[in-house]
Amino acid sequence: MVSTELLVSTADYARLRALAADHPLAEELDRAIVVPEDRVPDDLVTMHNRFVYVDEATGTRREVELVYPDEADAAAGRISILAPVGSALLGLSVGDTIDWEFPGGETRRLRVERVLGRPASVPA
Repeated sequence: MVSTELLVSTADYARLRALAADHPLAEELDRAIVVPEDRVPDDLVTMHNRFVYVDEATGTRREVELVYPDEADAAAGRISILAPVGSALLGLSVGDTIDWEFPGGETRRLRVERVLGRPASVPA
C-alpha cells in the first residue's frame, strides 16, 4: 500500500517548516495533516522514531531513525530529514511502501516493516 496522506505532529511540523524553506520537503509539508503529538499513531514514521524498512527487491532490512540535519550519521542509521529518502519516508505507516530510485537509476520498492519508537535519549 502506498501512503497518500502525510500525518505529522504539531511540534515536528513547526520545526520542519522552518527547516524546509525551498527544499522539496516543503511541498510534502504543504499537504500534511497536522495533529497533536498524542494523536500520532504508534506505527507512524516520525522524527526521532527508529523503524525498520525492507527493500522488497533484495529483502535487505535496515533499521534507521529520521533526524534533523545536524544529527545525521549514516553509519549509526540516522538519516537526515533533508536527505531525499528521509523526506520520502516521513509519515509512512507500517505496511506502506515507496518506490525509490537508487544511485545508478535502479528503482526499488521500500516497505516500512515496523516502528520501534523513540530512543531513550530523545524526549517525546
